[in-house]
Amino acid sequence: MVEQKDKVLKKAYELGFDYEKQYGGCGQCVMAALQDTLDMPNPSLFKALSGYAGGGATVGDGSCGAYVAGILFLGTLRGRERDNFADPERIRFTAFATARRLHKKFIDEFGSIICREMQMKLFGRPYYLPDPDEMAKFLAAGGHTVHCPAVCGKAAQWAIEVAREEGLLPAEEAATPAKKAAPAKKGTAK
Repeated sequence: MVEQKDKVLKKAYELGFDYEKQYGGCGQCVMAALQDTLDMPNPSLFKALSGYAGGGATVGDGSCGAYVAGILFLGTLRGRERDNFADPERIRFTAFATARRLHKKFIDEFGSIICREMQMKLFGRPYYLPDPDEMAKFLAAGGHTVHCPAVCGKAAQWAIEVAREEGLLPAEEAATPAKKAAPAKKGTAK
């Protein structure tokens, strides 16, 4: 059983890393890795993360997209439902506590959840990605080949670890990776 659980974590990491390296867009890459690892597709949630990369809109001053995707994923497993918006059971407060577990992992590893601050730790400087010159420097420094793919892999792995520790995944999903992953399309722009 431990070996199977390790396979799930390994698959989540590898998919997060590979999707970021191939496609870019950290929020969507982590969400796709989680959905594909656990065979839990949610096209609307994936699509909703379209603008969330590089700290939101690629400007770097917001939360890391990989972090945001992890929280959104955890919220789908434990969160307030729209038809129970009043939330007298206070489910949202349990969801906050679950999200803080992922937050702690980011703080422990990167010292921040803010994209620009994480870039300082990873690259020694932040990049303003909407600027073509800055994007070229980011890419030359390993932005989409080393650093951000590793962040995405860790975020996907950590989200599953938190979900397991909180008992949010059925035993078979927590222990066995999905047999298939979404097919990758080559040549998509980052």
